[in-house]
Amino acid sequence: MSALAALTRPPRLAPGARVAVVAPSGPVPEERLQAGLDVLRGWDLDPVVAPHVLDRHPFGYLAGADADRAADLQAAWCDPAVDAVLCARGGYGVQRMADLLDWEAMRAAGPKVFVGFSDITALHEAFAVRLGLVTLHGPMAAGIDFVKNTRAQDHLRATLFAPETTRTIRSGGRPLTGGRARGVLLGGCLSLLASELGTPHARPSAAGGLLCLEDVGEETYRLDRYLTQLLRSGWLDGVHGVLLGSWDRCDPYERLREMLADRLGGLGVPVAEEFGFGHCEGALTIPFGVPAELDADAGTLTLDEPALR
Repeated sequence: MSALAALTRPPRLAPGARVAVVAPSGPVPEERLQAGLDVLRGWDLDPVVAPHVLDRHPFGYLAGADADRAADLQAAWCDPAVDAVLCARGGYGVQRMADLLDWEAMRAAGPKVFVGFSDITALHEAFAVRLGLVTLHGPMAAGIDFVKNTRAQDHLRATLFAPETTRTIRSGGRPLTGGRARGVLLGGCLSLLASELGTPHARPSAAGGLLCLEDVGEETYRLDRYLTQLLRSGWLDGVHGVLLGSWDRCDPYERLREMLADRLGGLGVPVAEEFGFGHCEGALTIPFGVPAELDADAGTLTLDEPALR
């Protein structure tokens, strides 16, 4: 099975850049959206909100109809005046709309910045597989972690405007399994990665990768199930290292830690925990598709090159 290759890096942003905000997943609180837009304007960006961002689907857990959410994302991506696309929030819904996107048209539109996390994991996978593009696993425009936390804002802002300043990411974490490893960054929300197996947009393997994992609101046995599925499917065969982010609203971490050590220990690779990305305060921005070196003992991730060019 071939190892992961580095992906194409989009251009960095400059003052005045136009940023489209889309809602591919769950419903968006208007007050938090407005607060996020104010932050972006404070960075001298020009945020524009896609037409259906504040829609509500009758099911209640979706931001409008699948076709409308897909149309918003595709229109924003294919608009030559848009320099970046930021997701408003996660939740659930990407898997319902991903097959409605015209990936050939989106590829023809060329590279641009894409930011999100949580349910957006499914789009990180799709952008890698279908567009061959580096994406940013980072805070979202209407996320409470973004509008109320300066560390999350500062790290995303530096990554967008001056990515050379964020080539070394210091987590302050500790090793679950010590050592160093090199590979291409990928990953996201564990439950989404397991759910994506076998779909047209999923990578066939994490071989050669530094795999980032986090999740929210899951019991330990469910997280065990997701990891076991990835192990049994062979998807983790050949992975070079693992970075563990936040486990917000999951079981107490010491209990969860035992399961993670049990499931990941057999891989025989460095595993860094408490790495500070995902559903947590001050979440760090991690660029997927960029080669990097993980030092699990020091709690550092050093990118071979800046996330954006």
